[in-house]
Amino acid sequence: MRIAWLYLFVAGLFEVGWPLGFKLSQTTRFRLLFIAVAILSMALSGFSLWLAQRQIPIGTAYAVWTGIGAAGTFLIGIAFFGDPVGLLRILSFLLIVIGVIGLNLSQ
Repeated sequence: MRIAWLYLFVAGLFEVGWPLGFKLSQTTRFRLLFIAVAILSMALSGFSLWLAQRQIPIGTAYAVWTGIGAAGTFLIGIAFFGDPVGLLRILSFLLIVIGVIGLNLSQ
């Protein structure tokens, strides 16, 4: 079961890759390269999620997958793209992280 959680974590990291690829395709001159990165990230994310779902219940896997993707993209947006930081946004981010941790611990 531990390997399934590793697959799920990898899937979540690749889930961050596709919105990042799309954003970079809009902000650099390497548009097609970053669109290709986004598409590759989608494929690798989906495949890794598929591997994880062989042992992790679908609801748990999907919630963790999207949670990692949302939290990671949120952090990248703040760190590299000047996305706004506010108390409610930070608290909401923490709720996502707590939810992901809780789903992991409940297995």
